[in-house]
Amino acid sequence: MSQASENRGPRPRYITPEGERALRDELQYLWKTKRPEVTQAVREAAALGDRSENAEYIYGKKQLREIDRRVRFLSKRLDELTVVDRLPEDRSKVFFGAWVTVEDEEGNEQTYRLVGADEFDLSKGYLSINSPLARALIGKRLDDEVSVRTPEGWKSVFVMDIRYQAPGTDK
Repeated sequence: MSQASENRGPRPRYITPEGERALRDELQYLWKTKRPEVTQAVREAAALGDRSENAEYIYGKKQLREIDRRVRFLSKRLDELTVVDRLPEDRSKVFFGAWVTVEDEEGNEQTYRLVGADEFDLSKGYLSINSPLARALIGKRLDDEVSVRTPEGWKSVFVMDIRYQAPGTDK
């Protein structure tokens, strides 16, 4: 490893505007809605008497710790993220946020959107930018062949379509 690559520092953590909005909505819900509800339930359970054998109280305190842990994580994480809110100049290449359709050697097509690690969801077709396939796709053009090492061995796919959507819209 060269000296230059060691001094680069941490890689930026990218997220789409939709992903950031989802994290902010979760933070808002936890802080403004869920935490007050659980706090009230704990207060009511504590009023019932002996806390050492009060399951509602013990469970409520555990819930509060989990909510607080998630709130701290989300607050810190949102500060670290870089929102990619503009389209690339060269839309003929695959970059972060692109919808990419690939075809494997058997002719099966899959469409993925390259998104940040905090928002990947394969059921929606959202592929983490850190995944081997996404890293291999970055910078590729239509009809390019991409080889990716999988647990089953090397797999090749062809780039069939690349499209971008205006920031803030879904599909």
